[in-house]
Parts: sequence; C-alpha cells; structure tokens
Amino acid sequence: MPSPAETTVHFLLQLGIVLAVYRLIWPVFKALGQVQVVAIMVTGFLLGPSLLGALAPGVQERLFPTEAVVAGETVAHPSFTVLYLVGQLGLVLYMFLVGSAFDTGMFLRHTRDAVSTSLAGIVPPAVFGCVVAWLMVSQGGYFTEGVTVWQAGLFLTAAIAVTAFPMLAWIIHESGLQGTRLGTIALACAAADDAVSWILLAGVVASTKGDPVLAMAAFGGGLLYLVLMLTLGRRGLAAVGRWAQRRLRAGEEFPAGPFVLVVIVLLAGAWFTDLAGVYAVFGAFIVGVAMPRDRFTELMRSRLEPLVGYVLLPAFFVCSGLNTELSLIFEWRILLMAGLVLLVSSVGKGLAIALAARVQGIERNEAYALGALMNARGLMELILLNIGLQAGLVSMQLYTILVLMAIVTTLAATPLQRWFLRDRPKPGGARGSAARPKGTAPGPRERRPEADPAP
Repeated sequence: MPSPAETTVHFLLQLGIVLAVYRLIWPVFKALGQVQVVAIMVTGFLLGPSLLGALAPGVQERLFPTEAVVAGETVAHPSFTVLYLVGQLGLVLYMFLVGSAFDTGMFLRHTRDAVSTSLAGIVPPAVFGCVVAWLMVSQGGYFTEGVTVWQAGLFLTAAIAVTAFPMLAWIIHESGLQGTRLGTIALACAAADDAVSWILLAGVVASTKGDPVLAMAAFGGGLLYLVLMLTLGRRGLAAVGRWAQRRLRAGEEFPAGPFVLVVIVLLAGAWFTDLAGVYAVFGAFIVGVAMPRDRFTELMRSRLEPLVGYVLLPAFFVCSGLNTELSLIFEWRILLMAGLVLLVSSVGKGLAIALAARVQGIERNEAYALGALMNARGLMELILLNIGLQAGLVSMQLYTILVLMAIVTTLAATPLQRWFLRDRPKPGGARGSAARPKGTAPGPRERRPEADPAP
C-alpha cells in the first residue's frame, strides 16, 4: 500500500498524463467538428483497459491502478480514490458554473415549448426501455441477480432519457447557440429529462434496498431544497453579491470573503442533495441558478472555469474509463444487444423530440438540431451508470454497452446539429452556425447573455 506522499506524487503524474493526452488528441477532434469536452471524455477511455490496457496492460495497471490488497482483502487503490474525489469536486464546481450561466428569463419565456418537448424525451424512452429491459432480463447477464423486469425497465428508461446537461451547455456555448431560443429550449429540456431520470434512478436504487422511504426522501428533499434555494437562498446570495460589489468598488481585485462564503453554500447544497438522494451535481446547479447576475459572479466564473473544465473534470472521465472494458462485449449476442440499445437510444429520443418540436411550431432544421443535441448523453450518463454500478444493479457488460452508447451519441450530437443548421446565416452574411461575436446586436429571438457559460 503506497504512503500518502507516494499517492500524491503518483496522482500528479496521472493528471499530467491525462492533460497531455487530451491536448494531443484535441486537434483531431477539432477537425472532426467536435467540442473540447468530447476529446476530454474520450481521453478517459483511451487510458483505461479498453485501449491502453489492451495494448500495454502492465503499463496501464502501473499508471492507473484501481485495486490494492490490504490484509488479504481487495480495496480501492489510494490513487484511484484520489482521482475519484478530484473528479467529483470537478463535477460539483462545473455544475455550479453551468447554473450561474443559465438564462432563467429566456427559459421562462419558452417554458411551454420546453416542457411539452421534453415529454417526448421521456415517454418513448420509457416504452423502448421497458421492451429492451425485458429482453435483457430474459437473456440474463446484463443486470445482477434479483433485479426485476420493472426495475430494469426504469433503469434503462433513465439511461436513455438522460441528457448530459453540463456537456450540452459546453456544446451550446462552443456552437454559438448561447442565448438563442434553440440553446435555451435544449437546456430546459435537458434539465427536465435529467430530473425525471434521477427520480427514476433514485426509485430503482431505493426499491433494490426494499425501502420506499428513500425514494420519497429524494423527491421531498429535492423539492424542498429547490424551493428554499430559489427563494431564501437567492436573497441571501444577492446580499453576498452586494457585499462583493462594495468590496470591488473599494478597489479590491477579487473579494475573497464573499467568494469563500459562496463556496461554502455551494458545498453545503451539494452535500444536502446527495444526502437526500438527488445527488450532489443538482444541488450545485441550483446554487448557480440562484446566484445574482453581476460582476462578482462573472469574476468567480472567470477564475474557476479554466481550472474546473480543463484540470479537475478530466479526472472524472478517467475514473469512468477505468471501469470500461470493450472486450467484455465482443460476443455476437452482446454486440447485437449493444446495437439495439444504440438504435433505440438515438432514434427513440432524438426523433421523438424533433417531431414534438415541430408540433410546437419550431422550424424543421432547428427541430432536428434540437433532437441531435438532446442525444448528447456523455457526462450525466456516466454519472448515472456509475451510480447503477455502485448500487449493484448492472453487470460490467451492460455498463460497457451503455458507456459505448454514451460515447457514440455524444460524438454524433455536435456534427449532426451543425449539419442541420448549416444554412443558418452567420453574422456578416456568412452561412453556418457559428456564434454571434460579442458586442454585436442580438437578433429578434436572441438576448445578449450577461456572461459566457462555463466552457
């Protein structure tokens, strides 16, 4: 068992390798029309057993060990624990950044469209998820012993319905859709679908423990937290913002006291929602939504974004990659099931949302672009799958299938969205879907964002 000092040095090496590989492969993904977060996501799997472990298993195991033997018992390796903790901190901070950039005003103006369209991202996945779950339980090997058909169906429904909210925010930012109707509706739909997915997941996990009180606590605790943060919490954070503004006017470059107080509130919110069973990332997101839109919030984001997006968050993707091994599905029966999951996940959700958007009066190409965006599952899918794995719901084969589905659908989201919007005029008369430069006047359906979202 390595000492704390040895674990620290090893972690520094691991993180340096992750960042180096990400920067090396980023030009390739950029040329393919991807955004940076996709390159970071794929880096985690390249360094896991699926590629590096297949090519050089000894090297991969020395660099990224996951288990250690202590007194004859197998436990998590200290370096893996550190990676996991850093990744979770990155997730919490990143969701706060996403929430602080969320345009609640435009969301309220498009609530009807967003809610109606988001239902299409839930109902079809529920139907397809139950059918595929029945097949999986009948064949065996995908869910663990004791998982019933209805539990498997709810879990797959959550896995298909979920959208990577923070990753979607990154894609929308880098695709120039921030502040537009399409970008706002996409984020609103993702928030609604993710909320339903987490409720379903909490219900399944609670049912496997034989305690329905857990599911009720998740719903009640999450609702209570939401109401309190958007009322009393918003007022308290506004007072912190005014305090920070006074310090800024007095000449301080960055008011440390208000910053630390916001971080304390953020960590407390993440702790409470995780304790309630709604999970820490949503607590962090709501704190971000409750933040005042002022110069202090912009300064916080400008300080946190590079560290969180490009240093802390990659640790989470590496942890997920270490749990994924593609060789587990190299059997014709499992490969056919993987193809079926990919088909129903892509068509069952993306096409249904596109059709629902058309019914709401959204232009055809914009509706198809919305369907493509909503299939970006990467980050939240991985969080959901890791919870399912830790709860003993899924086998490593199903975990790998769903991770593969998350990667493929996320890789396809940005190129498809840009292809559907290829005829949208650029500022200055060019064609495409690039962002409107800062400082130019927003169009009739846009509002200039008060700050850029997290990267």
